[in-house]
Amino acid sequence: MTEANGNEHRDLIHDWNAEDPAGFGQIQLDDETLRDGLQSPSALDPDLDTKIELVGLMDSLGVNTANIGLPGAGGRAREHILKLATAMKDLAITPNVACRTMIVDIAPAADMQQHVGAPVEVCAFIGSSPIRFYTENWELDRMVQLSSEAVAFAVKEDMPVMFVTEDTTRAHPDALRALYGAAIDAGAQRLCVCDTCGHATPTGVRSLIKFVKRIAAEKGVDVGIDWHGHRDRGLGLINALVAIEAGATRIHGTALGVGERAGNTEMDLLLVNLALAGWIDRDLTKLGEYVRKASDAIGIPFPDNYPVFGSDAFETATGVHAAAVVKAFRKGDAWLADRVYSGVPAGMFGLEQRILVGPMSGKSNVSWVLEKNGVEPTDDVVQKVLEFAKRSARNLSDEEVIAAAK
Repeated sequence: MTEANGNEHRDLIHDWNAEDPAGFGQIQLDDETLRDGLQSPSALDPDLDTKIELVGLMDSLGVNTANIGLPGAGGRAREHILKLATAMKDLAITPNVACRTMIVDIAPAADMQQHVGAPVEVCAFIGSSPIRFYTENWELDRMVQLSSEAVAFAVKEDMPVMFVTEDTTRAHPDALRALYGAAIDAGAQRLCVCDTCGHATPTGVRSLIKFVKRIAAEKGVDVGIDWHGHRDRGLGLINALVAIEAGATRIHGTALGVGERAGNTEMDLLLVNLALAGWIDRDLTKLGEYVRKASDAIGIPFPDNYPVFGSDAFETATGVHAAAVVKAFRKGDAWLADRVYSGVPAGMFGLEQRILVGPMSGKSNVSWVLEKNGVEPTDDVVQKVLEFAKRSARNLSDEEVIAAAK
């Protein structure tokens, strides 16, 4: 079967989604699987070799940076961070670490950078919302002072600095202006907008990113703007895409969306959607390996109906759907078979469409499965298998179809 040139089929799908990606500039990605992802209550902390494998897969997918841990979390965390950062010297992907906006947290990261001999970006975070201030008995002036001192220390140590305001999406504009302004004055190269509690809607994301861009513009500096979103309301992925449209230049995500509580933006689905939108152009055939490796490493399975990489994503046993896919296959047109009943082309991610036989199937399902398994689909045999399938409460395996035929 051949994969025809998509241009030959350009009139077969009218795409209402078409957008011009040129206005967004280069979209960077920061993988938080080995930091925020491991903060999931259900996650295991993988061994070092597995973490190195995961970072290698991130690199193969064109991910720009990876957060490899919290130096303040203890000796094991610092050991892994040091060895991961060392291993990443041979890769295009670069490391960053999360630290409180306190010199005592950043100093060990600075020592690690010296030891590694390559940049380790500091993600210096501090709470910014009124509810956090009230709960913690914080004063804004003190938070601004801590932020300024921490960023200035990291800059003096020649460390790239991203300044992170936790709970940005519930923070007051005056607090954000003061905190971000102090960080910019102290030399921060990036500002991170955090939806720490998964509070934001797309409208809120758009307004907030534009507000932060105005703060940078007023300061007369060109800083990167990061978006770090959680999915407590199920809006993680759409909020990430809106953040790009609004002007964010680097987006954070985790494999399978793992992370605190309900988790983060799904890095794998973000890559899928960026590729389908034409906003990135890269080989994503290892994306399935990345999510399976992450799932195994952290001990969190993903459901059968998980988009793209779940076992159900490219399978159908429904008669009408399967008949259309089979007709496309019989035309010898892989491009057509991959899209006639799928909004995501399986082949783009190293996968394929699959026809099953079950209680909702028709004759074309049975004939196709029998042919694929070297059994002649005579009318009598097809009818026998179909009758058997109609009595079943579930879809059949290929082995069960062959057994019914015999």
